[in-house]
Amino acid sequence: MTSEPAPPRPLEQRITDTRRLLETTVDAWVATADPGTGRPWMVPLSFAWTGSVIVLGTGADSRTVSNVAAQPWVRLGIGFVRDVVLVHGTASVVEMADVDPAEADLFAERAGFDPRELSNPYAYLHVTPRRIQAWREENELAEREIMRDGRWL
Repeated sequence: MTSEPAPPRPLEQRITDTRRLLETTVDAWVATADPGTGRPWMVPLSFAWTGSVIVLGTGADSRTVSNVAAQPWVRLGIGFVRDVVLVHGTASVVEMADVDPAEADLFAERAGFDPRELSNPYAYLHVTPRRIQAWREENELAEREIMRDGRWL
């Protein structure tokens, strides 16, 4: 026996729930594309939300970093299949020497490790959300867009 899905959440509630998810979740699926072939590349990465930018940490020589350096469009999947947030944004690579110490501290606190202390070179990625979609069930699909052109609706 399956239960009926909850009624669709109003826009304000979906925005509130999404902000809470960004502030409390540690990991996201991050999708980039190879600039030469267009092949997708998706990896799980830890992140921290600053309130305007998603800060990701990954190996400086990773395919994710090289993809972003050549082509900045990314997508992040956060949450569960039945409570998902998709972030479409632009990313930039921030070298360890150039990262804002407060952002690096926030990332270390959230991720549970500090890339600045590792022997392997790391880089940070700044993802600026341009579009965010959030939904739980089919009944929220029609109004899943909660950010457009970098502005909450």
